[in-house]
Amino acid sequence: MRLQDKVAIVTGGGSGFGEGIAKAYAREGAAIVVADIGEAGGLRVVEEIKAAGGRAVFAKADVSKRADMDQLLATALEHFGKLDIVVNNAGTTHRNRPMLEVEEDEFDRVYAVNVKSIFLSAKTFVPYFRQVGGGAFINIASTAGIRPRPGLTWYNGSKGAVITTSKSMAAELGPDKIRVNCVNPVISATGLLSEFMGVPDTPENRKKFVATIPMGRFSTPEDIANACLYLGSDEAEFVTGVCIEVDGGRCV
Repeated sequence: MRLQDKVAIVTGGGSGFGEGIAKAYAREGAAIVVADIGEAGGLRVVEEIKAAGGRAVFAKADVSKRADMDQLLATALEHFGKLDIVVNNAGTTHRNRPMLEVEEDEFDRVYAVNVKSIFLSAKTFVPYFRQVGGGAFINIASTAGIRPRPGLTWYNGSKGAVITTSKSMAAELGPDKIRVNCVNPVISATGLLSEFMGVPDTPENRKKFVATIPMGRFSTPEDIANACLYLGSDEAEFVTGVCIEVDGGRCV
């Protein structure tokens, strides 16, 4: 197993990409703290991991709150005795629409969940990783951060910040044997799909977005999980500061 005896925190683990990552990690031997602001989804994922023979525990968390991040570390140590990997997957968006129609509270929430969470994650987990001699962060950004398009301007900017911040973290934390990498998904059929499209989720509207992806489909949680699996494994022990586009050629 590629993650045998490792312990990982996966934020936003109760659905979508986070669910896919948590289940793939558990299948490959890791113990998982499934963190989510939604209790029902997080508990469901934990039970499904356990039913498949894996190890997991749920922790309710708002990633824009420092106390909740601190509690995630405490949960990992209490239940599994250590921590090796933090997957900062939780994210949100404003609805796809002209930039001046986005309200200030929407902007604040996007940056709190998508960007401030990385800051808080570092404040909580870097001291621990330094203490134990290393660790790995995997930050889920987006193709929107490197190939932005109209309608999601403030979301695009937040993901661009995640990418640049991750690279800077990798450069600064390399001497501590702390790796920091990104995965950039293209649009996917997750719970935020209609928000990203800015139109109802219909087969006709999906076709318009799929047409922009050379390989002809959306990304899936399994696609993103496979990239995160590599980056979290010892196979990637000399890989830091990279962003892997899992996008079917969207950014070419």
